[in-house]
Amino acid sequence: MFLHSFDTPHESVPFSKIDHNLFESYFDSCISAAWADIQRVIDNPEIPTFENVIRALEFSGQALERLSACFFNLNSAETSETIQKTAQKVSPKLAKFGNDVALNPVLFEKVKYVFENTTANSLTAEEQMLLEKRYKSFVRNGALLSDSEKERLREIDEQLSAFKLKFGENILAENNAYQLVVTNKERLRGLPELALQQAQNLAQQKGIDGYVFTLDFPSYLPFVTYVEDRELRKEISIAAGKKAFQENEFNNEKNVQQIVALRHERARLLGYESHAAFVLEERMAQNPDQVKQFLNTIYDKAMEKARREFIDLQYFAQESDSSLQLQKWDGTFYSEKLKQRLFAIDDEALKPYFPLNQVLEGAFSISEKLYGITFKENDTIEKYHPDVNVYEVFYENGEFCALLYTDFHPRAGKRQGAWMTSFKSQWKTNNENSRPHISIVCNFSEGTADTPALLTFNETTTLFHEFGHALHGMLADTVYPSLSGTSVYWDFVELPSQIFENWCYETEALQTFAKHWQTGEVIPEHFIKSIKAAANFQEGMATVRQLSFGFLDMAYHHDCRGTVDAVKPFEATVFEKTALYPDVAENCMSVSFSHIFNGGYSSGYYSYKWAEVLDADAFGIFKEHGILNRSIGERFKNEILSKGGTVHPMELYKAFAGREPRVEALLERAGLLN
Repeated sequence: MFLHSFDTPHESVPFSKIDHNLFESYFDSCISAAWADIQRVIDNPEIPTFENVIRALEFSGQALERLSACFFNLNSAETSETIQKTAQKVSPKLAKFGNDVALNPVLFEKVKYVFENTTANSLTAEEQMLLEKRYKSFVRNGALLSDSEKERLREIDEQLSAFKLKFGENILAENNAYQLVVTNKERLRGLPELALQQAQNLAQQKGIDGYVFTLDFPSYLPFVTYVEDRELRKEISIAAGKKAFQENEFNNEKNVQQIVALRHERARLLGYESHAAFVLEERMAQNPDQVKQFLNTIYDKAMEKARREFIDLQYFAQESDSSLQLQKWDGTFYSEKLKQRLFAIDDEALKPYFPLNQVLEGAFSISEKLYGITFKENDTIEKYHPDVNVYEVFYENGEFCALLYTDFHPRAGKRQGAWMTSFKSQWKTNNENSRPHISIVCNFSEGTADTPALLTFNETTTLFHEFGHALHGMLADTVYPSLSGTSVYWDFVELPSQIFENWCYETEALQTFAKHWQTGEVIPEHFIKSIKAAANFQEGMATVRQLSFGFLDMAYHHDCRGTVDAVKPFEATVFEKTALYPDVAENCMSVSFSHIFNGGYSSGYYSYKWAEVLDADAFGIFKEHGILNRSIGERFKNEILSKGGTVHPMELYKAFAGREPRVEALLERAGLLN
């Protein structure tokens, strides 16, 4: 299994033929096959060249790549006890394999020889980039270390893989373990009828009388937004905030401390000041000082506005209760009511205009207008769960472009959040352009017997965000897989996703897909005006919240130098400069901060704001020429979406925009220049 091409449409994964009990043996076989590829490079007696070393390494271990993509995607979206146990076993094996390659002295000498003896003009620009990245990868993964240091690096990487996996498993376990049962319907006053019906359906599925609410976002968010009973909001809010922060086997405090310590030790071993310094060397931001300067520049503009917004919210809340002091479980509730007063906008009133299938069709339609691609559902292609749909994507000339898997609803085996991933990369070899298999995964409420799945406006922008990532993957057009699609600097990867959100605010786009699910009525103009007017509602508070996570990330991965005596006090100290609400003693954000502890954003959380600068600036070009202007779309596709990591991202951006991005574009759009 996985060692040979699949006899399936577009070589898609035959999920039904995979025996989950045999995943470990699949990995053993694929690791052996990958090492055989590597050994051939090592044993080759010819003078090292780009072809017999760099290209050979690039296309080695393809079966292992596909297996890993399949397995770890399942571990995120459709996990089980069997998969989780296997993950704990195979992760150290993969870490060992990676180190066996990176720390092999003969292999490194071959790579080094090619790097030092190949003239730039003998390679294409993409080949030169691949050579540089391959050489740096060896150096940054310990090739220059002594034997004893290499051995310690191996130990660190194996330990890190285990701690990161456990971190994620603990959050999932805590999330699945919690439910709030309410038997008295009166206590749910304010909750929209659809959310009430979904809670009742869930209770019936569980054989419980009443209503059941969980920490899954589609259940949790309507609860804290609309339920008038403050004690109930407090109960579920505190439950959400103490995931993996309780005195039980799923506590993540030690995992945080171990991950931080090991990352710092690894960075120091490699000659870097900190983990952040190590990571940021390969980012647009370049170093921790640049990141801090960037975050503080926005902080200086946003904090004063955030404080004013918080005071306004406090005054508004006290209109109904003069003694009320805002707590975290009040914020979303009163913010929604204030937004309704200021902008005559109500998320529940908007939802009928955003049925999930229409929103997805809207993303399809906009992509067709901008990039000339079409989407056709194919229910004969296998999927890993019945909720998943699979689409074939085609270019205008009818050629196959990509597969797109969509997976939109929460379930027990699926982690929270929303993300884009791939089951297969894109590359070119032997005159063939092997196309990618992309997946977007979200957690939106399912429909009921009477209504389809309806999205809030925020969920609509989430779908567009992930679809933007998917476009980056689907439209990839590079020779080498490690430079393809989203294989770009981490503080550039959010540009394609965040820019695509902008179309959700534009009348010309909204009128193509925002239509009432029952009547077909196009979303009224006054709703669109309200959406636009509310776009910057509490933008100061939202910005400061995002900045607080960026500051926390840098504190863990640079400032603390690998030592965190106690997680909660450490976090509280960092959050002090951005805090608006009183602290909740029972809660700790760090222990469920998946982005930086078992995701790809360690020392990179700032990149969301960094990419907002890029997307605000770039979308200005679309608006100048027309948001559905095909020629601008083609330029964005050709200069950014298709190029992957073949060119430095600043050069890609300048090729599209004709200049470097302006921070003022973000500050102006967010209303932070006043």
